[in-house]
Amino acid sequence: MATAETHYTLPLPSFDKPVKLLIVVAPYYKDIADNLVSGASAVATSCGAEVEVVEVPGALEVPSAIAMAERLAEYDGYVALGCVIRGETTHYDTVCNDSSRAISLLGLQGACIGNGILTVENRAQAEVRANPRGQNKGGGAAAAALHLIALSRKWAGKSKGIGFRA
Repeated sequence: MATAETHYTLPLPSFDKPVKLLIVVAPYYKDIADNLVSGASAVATSCGAEVEVVEVPGALEVPSAIAMAERLAEYDGYVALGCVIRGETTHYDTVCNDSSRAISLLGLQGACIGNGILTVENRAQAEVRANPRGQNKGGGAAAAALHLIALSRKWAGKSKGIGFRA
């Protein structure tokens, strides 16, 4: 059972320059979304990050909003938040798979994203995972984004050239 496992958590990074983080949340389950945002905001501000929160209708719109922000705004990273609870149809699978895939593709294109979209079987699982004093998956997603921002800054400006040595 996963609850009996112990996990290693990386220490949060520190930054020389300010960090601007966008939290994109789908508040379909408002109480759960609010807890996710609370956890993410607390972790981000503990690292000195400036946080802005925007809401979108559902989990499928989260990656689209992040893609727009990546093109049109000035953020160092993003936190994707929301909750998908399994229902009676295959819509659950579509939402989980497509939102996750789109977020992964944005990350592979260089966006620093922490994915905190919960995919759960029932509300009780969501409540435990979203609780900032519990599993704090919102905080974990913010931490992931902050770690990727730190790596991005570490490697910024470095070039491998085009394959020729001087």
